Amino acid sequence: MKICVLIKQVPNEDAIIKISPDGNNIIEDNLTFSTNEPDTYALEEALLIKEKVGDCEVVVCTMGKSSSMQILKEGLAKGADRAIYINSEPIINNDPLTKSKALSSILQKENFDLILSGLQSDDDGYAQTGLLLAELLNMTHASLVVGTEMLGADKIKVKKELESGWFQWAEMQLPSSLSIQSGLNKPRYASLKGIMSAKKKQIDNINLDDMNIELESSRTSIEKMYLPEKSKETHFIDGDSDAIVEGIIKVLKDEVKAI
Repeated sequence: MKICVLIKQVPNEDAIIKISPDGNNIIEDNLTFSTNEPDTYALEEALLIKEKVGDCEVVVCTMGKSSSMQILKEGLAKGADRAIYINSEPIINNDPLTKSKALSSILQKENFDLILSGLQSDDDGYAQTGLLLAELLNMTHASLVVGTEMLGADKIKVKKELESGWFQWAEMQLPSSLSIQSGLNKPRYASLKGIMSAKKKQIDNINLDDMNIELESSRTSIEKMYLPEKSKETHFIDGDSDAIVEGIIKVLKDEVKAI
């Protein structure tokens, strides 16, 4: 069995983000990066499946700048068997469909049984990659996955999160692409032994410029990027207890959108 886990490098959640002068990107100077948090759950699920199945290869794959190599090494240290690095400088600012087409052209040669990815990235938040790859590679697909169970060598049972606290179990044929919901499991830390063994594991370097892949122009563009506006405002609600309760409910419903 072969499992591919897609991971992405994103700015640390506590990083101080600055917008570039043209308003179309962020300034990456002095930024620190880490693995996209939802992807860590996807990797952990792949490693758990490997531990249960036994005869299984887990491959971590990322597309991005050369600095993305670091998160591949972290994935290998946690237990992945092999890594694939795709230099995506030619399409670094393109939309999810273009990136997914480039990914599919490379991953299809591997004949993966499962492709796991985090539900969405902490930076772009498109939540499209897993679905698009399933379509491009003719795989079954499930999103918001919060549980998995292998049913033999060619079928998997997944638990999907629905609205209002509901869940749904579905059985699907392999190969399959699963978009993993955060909180599915508890991602492990890399051990000292894992860190040392990662140095000997294979990392395949692929440059899109050398692959003769015909890439379409981006179908989306960023018009403006800006930081969220922060404001502080104090509400005073006067009246008796009934009026105060009614006022609090109104604020929670109309402004906070909590109910």
